[in-house]
Amino acid sequence: MRAASRWLVAVSGAVLGLLYLPIVILIVFSFNAARLSAVWQGFSWQWYHRLAQDPALITSLENSLLVAAVSTITALALGVAAAVGLERGTSRWREMAEGALLAPLVMPEIMMGVGLLLLFVMIKMPLGLPTVVIGHATFNVPVVMVIVQARLRKLDPRLEEAARDLGATPWQAFRRVTLPLLQPAIAGAGVMAFTVSLDDFLVSFFTAGPGATTLPLKAYSMIKTGISPEINALSALLVLVSMTLVCGSLLLQRKAVDG
Repeated sequence: MRAASRWLVAVSGAVLGLLYLPIVILIVFSFNAARLSAVWQGFSWQWYHRLAQDPALITSLENSLLVAAVSTITALALGVAAAVGLERGTSRWREMAEGALLAPLVMPEIMMGVGLLLLFVMIKMPLGLPTVVIGHATFNVPVVMVIVQARLRKLDPRLEEAARDLGATPWQAFRRVTLPLLQPAIAGAGVMAFTVSLDDFLVSFFTAGPGATTLPLKAYSMIKTGISPEINALSALLVLVSMTLVCGSLLLQRKAVDG
């Protein structure tokens, strides 16, 4: 039994090392004073200072934050409505509608990007930040829907029934009973959707136009001329922000389950 336990610990450690060692190396070398060598030559903040003084990079960061914020709000509105409609609805088409709404989660992202690009070309919509927002909202709606649906299934339906027995309309019962209980799950879904949008590259690549460069697209353009220490610093910041947001989302979802 002890040998099996040690074996499991060793395998778990190897998997964690495989997953996180490249990230640790990336973060460590973002503080390397050397510009061209992968050999450690001392600690330095200079690459982070250069990032903060790069106007193109700051513009791409502003674009990413704007796209993530607007697409998250849009996805929350649509995703919560879809989750409630599917869970409370009795239509025989409910399962089919749920499958269709969740399809973007399993669809290859490059297919979604190409499909959105063709759609925007067909309807003659100029590529720019609005098209990027639409693209990000498209893949974030099912993310929100799954998280909110999971919480809805754990709620006691008798709470809403009791409110309606006391004279509340269906909307009043939902707004005053169900919605407050869903708030932690909605907040967690929002943080998760914001994180996914902030990190997205493929859909942004196909739907962005001139003046709509997001941070991942900017990082990709910088890599074309070689991997510089600025790329290490930018990637380290993206990783740290993403991991912080994901942890926040998981904590909110756990709070929803415990509540």
